[in-house]
Amino acid sequence: MHKVLKFSYFLAFFLLLACGETPKSNKDVEESSEVSSKNLENNEDSEEKVILFFGNSLTAAYGLETEQGFPNLIQQRIDSLGLDYRVINSGLSGETTSGGLNRLDWVLNQKVDVFVLELGANDGLRGIPLDKTKDNLQQIIDAVRQKNENTTIILAGMQIPPNMGMDYTAKFRSMFPELADKNDVSLIPFLLEGVAGEPELNLEDGIHPTAEGQKIVANNVWKVLGPEILPVEVNTD
Repeated sequence: MHKVLKFSYFLAFFLLLACGETPKSNKDVEESSEVSSKNLENNEDSEEKVILFFGNSLTAAYGLETEQGFPNLIQQRIDSLGLDYRVINSGLSGETTSGGLNRLDWVLNQKVDVFVLELGANDGLRGIPLDKTKDNLQQIIDAVRQKNENTTIILAGMQIPPNMGMDYTAKFRSMFPELADKNDVSLIPFLLEGVAGEPELNLEDGIHPTAEGQKIVANNVWKVLGPEILPVEVNTD
C-alpha cells in the first residue's frame, strides 16, 4: 500500500481562533521547501498518476497522525480499488491563500493529474478582504492550468462562523461555488459537511476533525473525486 507523501511543513503549531499562527522564519521555509521538493523529485519517475491535495491544517491532519488524515484515507480507498494513483499531501497548518500562492511554483515541479484546492478558511477566520482571497484562489487555478491544461481541478468549499458579520460570512460561502462555476471545475460543496459543529467529531479546539471526523471528510471528498478518477464501470460508493 502506498504511503502518502507528507510535505514537511510543520513549521509551527497553529490553532485557528485560539492562539493564531506562530511566525515562520526564512530558514524554516527554505528547509521545508528543500525537503518537499526532494519528495516531488523522487516521484517524477513513477508512471502513477498524481493527486495533489493543496491545503491548510485540515489537509495536514492537524493534531493527528498523518495516516489518520483524509488524504491518506483517500489513498487507502484508491489502493483497495486497484487504481494507479498516488496521493501527495501538501497541507500546511496555518496556510492562507496568499501563502499558498507563494509556494505554488515548486509544488508544481512535477506533472499533477488531479489538483484538490483546499484553501481559504484561514483567510475567512482572519477577516481578509474577500476580493483578495478570491483573487488568490483564481490565480492558483490559473497557474495550475498554465502548468498543465489537462490537470483536473477540484475546489473544496468552506464555511466559517459568523464572527465577521453575516454579510461577510454569506459572501465567503458563495465565493467557492462562484469560482467553481466561473472556471468549470468540480466543487466539494462543504468540506466539513457532517463534521463542523459536532463536538465529538472535532478536537478540543472545536475546528479540526478527530480521526472519526476525518473519515467523514474523506467521504465528502470521495463523492466528488471518485467520479473524476474511476472507470465508468466501477461503483463509486
